[in-house]
Amino acid sequence: MTVSRRLLLGATGLLLGACDRLSMSPGVQRGLAAAEGLTRRAQRLVVNRTALAQEFTDAEISPDFRPNGSIGPSDPDYRALVKGGFADWRLIVDGLVERPLSLSLAELRGEPSRTQITRHDCVEGWSSIGKWTGARLGPLLDRAGLKPEARYLVFHCADTLDPNATDGANRYYESIDLIDAHHPQTILAYEMNGAALPVKHGAPCRVRVERQLGYKHAKYLMRIEAVADYAHLGRGKGGFWEDRGYEWYAGI
Repeated sequence: MTVSRRLLLGATGLLLGACDRLSMSPGVQRGLAAAEGLTRRAQRLVVNRTALAQEFTDAEISPDFRPNGSIGPSDPDYRALVKGGFADWRLIVDGLVERPLSLSLAELRGEPSRTQITRHDCVEGWSSIGKWTGARLGPLLDRAGLKPEARYLVFHCADTLDPNATDGANRYYESIDLIDAHHPQTILAYEMNGAALPVKHGAPCRVRVERQLGYKHAKYLMRIEAVADYAHLGRGKGGFWEDRGYEWYAGI
């Protein structure tokens, strides 16, 4: 399943790279969006929604886990948090919830947690295995109380990945649906390989959504917003890379 998915993504990337002019056609964009939705629905039909991603042993942890995306954000507010040892960091959970939350790192560590050794699959074609510990997202959402109209969770991050973007799509963000949000392996990781999460891997907290490709695992997490749709965010595609042509659904 993983190989075929990655081959498909690679083929899609080649197609878009070779056919940029064609891919900008509204008709082609509508067709691609429909095909993506069909792929997602087909996978939902044949795959157990709570099936776990493969887990590994301590002996299989990669000695040099490659960081992806930003590795040292220069955003002033984030640098201030780093300087203070993340003592002032708060995770905000708001939007379409009954009880908005504002959690310190210590409070997040007190939430129901999970440790898992999993493989990170990057859309670029490389993989690494790491051990992650973090708060389970499902119980945290139960505590906040999602409103009936909530359909997606948006992860707002601290890093500006495209400083040249002038349309509000400069900062990293991602989104997932509620099925993946409640998956037992979807966690807000604050430890990696038994130590505090390093800055290059998203300190103090990043998303691990193990049934999806690496760009869905948002780093430098600051806020989780429950929404009915994500059309009003960035360029309207549901994520930083999705706004630049990647698929919204990156299931593996």
